Amino acid sequence: MAGQLSGYRILILETREEAQFSRLLRDQGADVIQCPMFTIADTPDRDGIGAWITQAIDAPLDDLVLMTGEGVRRLVAAAGRIGLENEFITALKRPRKYARGPKPVNALRQIGLSADIVVEPPTTEGIIATLSRAELKGHRVGLQLYPEKDHSALLAALREAGATPLPVEPYVYDTRVAQANIAAAIGEIAAGRIDTIALTSSGQVRRLVEAARAEGCEEQLRRGLAQTPVASIGPVVSNELKAYGLQTDISPAGGAFFMRPLIQAITAHLTRTPG
Repeated sequence: MAGQLSGYRILILETREEAQFSRLLRDQGADVIQCPMFTIADTPDRDGIGAWITQAIDAPLDDLVLMTGEGVRRLVAAAGRIGLENEFITALKRPRKYARGPKPVNALRQIGLSADIVVEPPTTEGIIATLSRAELKGHRVGLQLYPEKDHSALLAALREAGATPLPVEPYVYDTRVAQANIAAAIGEIAAGRIDTIALTSSGQVRRLVEAARAEGCEEQLRRGLAQTPVASIGPVVSNELKAYGLQTDISPAGGAFFMRPLIQAITAHLTRTPG
């Protein structure tokens, strides 16, 4: 596949793994246009995070739902800042761990742990459906959540099952710094100068549309995306696109929701598409 993307301009909006994604695409010859959508920072509620970690150690959870790899890593880092990293990792061995897709699985592996259940599809709806098949009455269920997402349905489902949800949101997004870059990227899309836009998180979709609305160019964005192949890493992103009335043109085959399969899918699409 080496060099097959030579001459193609691919827009990426990744933040957490932007450097790796860009390198993988450039290895295939692509001209990568980078537009980070936001920066990620620890939540300012450090006392709240510390209290959640301490509680998880003192009264181990029965179940733990992990939504993102970023969240796992930041919780472990927060535990380290208060001198409880080893105790926290030990406490995480007890609960039945549900991972929403491969990223939290990889983050758990980095600290010597594994997921008991990898949720398929890796969506909030998939988590709710998976939890509905478990006996949760009387269980204390930890929920590692992420910003800019309505988690009320998940919380309600746990309460209806007789569980006590214990949510924690260890990081926040700062979107202010990226506004000008996003506006410029929308201009490139609308002008037809992008061969593919590659999306790797649902937050990117929301931020892209929100930024377009703030700049008064949502229609310009929609027209541009209608003529530009949109690549989605998996169903979470595709569902978010659908919620905004946008299409998915490219996605990895066989449930492999990782960067390399996404790049393979992009390559296959572009090299079989005339022009």
